Amino acid sequence: MAFLSKVCFIIIIILAQLALAQLSDFESTNFNKADSIAALYPKHSLSNLRELALKLSEPLPTEQEKFRAIYKWVCENIRGDYNLFQKTKYKRAKLRDHPEKLKQWNKKANELLFDHLINAHKTVCTGYAYLIKRLANYAGLRCEMIDGYARTIDANVGGEGILNHTWNVVQINGKWYLCDATWSSGSFGSFGQFFKAFEPCYFLMDPKLFVRNHYPLDTKWLLLKNGPILEAYLNGPLAYKSALKNKILPVTPDEFIISATPGVKIPFQFKVESVQNQKQLVRLYLYKEGQLISANFPEVSRVNYNIYFDYSFILTGSYDLHVLVNNEYQYTYHVEVNRTITASQ
Repeated sequence: MAFLSKVCFIIIIILAQLALAQLSDFESTNFNKADSIAALYPKHSLSNLRELALKLSEPLPTEQEKFRAIYKWVCENIRGDYNLFQKTKYKRAKLRDHPEKLKQWNKKANELLFDHLINAHKTVCTGYAYLIKRLANYAGLRCEMIDGYARTIDANVGGEGILNHTWNVVQINGKWYLCDATWSSGSFGSFGQFFKAFEPCYFLMDPKLFVRNHYPLDTKWLLLKNGPILEAYLNGPLAYKSALKNKILPVTPDEFIISATPGVKIPFQFKVESVQNQKQLVRLYLYKEGQLISANFPEVSRVNYNIYFDYSFILTGSYDLHVLVNNEYQYTYHVEVNRTITASQ
C-alpha cells in the first residue's frame, strides 16, 4: 500500500509539472516541415474547411506539427479588416452595459463575419479564432475559442475592463496550450492598412507571459495555478510584445500607476529568463504630456535571472516612463510625482 501511495504521489507531481509546461515542451520539435506544408496552399478556398484541414495536417506525424501547419496557414493567409475591427470595437463599447443586446448583436454580427471571412479572407479576432478552431477540429484536435480582455496601449489599461478579444486554446498530447492567431498574423498601421508579419511568440505561449496582455472571461483558461484577479491584470504595467518574446517579467513595481516623490529613488526589478536578454542594454524614455523629455541609460545590476535599477524624478507632475531593452519597448508605467505632505501642513 505504501508503495502504491508513493507511485500515485509521483504521478501527481509529474502531471502537475506537465500541466504547467508550454512551448518548452516542443524545444526539440522542428516546425520547418509544418511551415513548408502551410506554404503549399496560398489563398486556398475556405469553402471546404475539412479538405483544407486534412491537406495541412495529414502529412505530419505529431499533433504539435499538425496544429502548427494550421496556425501558420491562417496567420499567412487571413488579413485583418480594419473597418470591421473599428465597427466591432464601437458596438462592444456601446452595448457593454446591455449584455442581452450585446449577445444578440454578436450572434447576428458573427454570421456576417464568417461569410466575409470565407469570401474575402479578411476578418477580426473572432474570425481568426473561429477558423483555427474549425480547422483544428477537422484535424482531430480539441480546440476552443476563448473570449476575454486584451490589453493594448489604448484598451483595458485600468478601469473595469471591456471584453474586446477572442483567442484559442488547443489540446496537444493531452495538455492545453494558449495561442492568438490574430496577434501572430500582423498589425494595423496608423492609417488602417494591414501589415502581414508572422509573429511566432503567440504560438503556444507560456501562460505566465500570455496573461500579461490576455485575460479570459472564464479564468480556468488562464492555465495558471495562482493567476491574477482581473483588477490586478487591468492595473499592471503595460506589456509589449517584445517583453513576452524576450521573456521579461516585472517583479516590482507591478502596477501601471506609480506614486513618487521628487528625489526619492524608485527601485525596479525584472525577471529575465534568458541569459542572453539579461545582458542587453536597458534604456528609459520619459514622456510628459506626450513629449519626450529625457532618455537615459540607468545603472543596472544583474543577479541570477533578475535585473535591477533605480530611477528618481526631479520635478512634480505626471509622466509616462517606458522601459526599453535592446531598443525595443518592454513595459510602460504612469508615474504621478507629488511632494510629500507633512502632518503640520
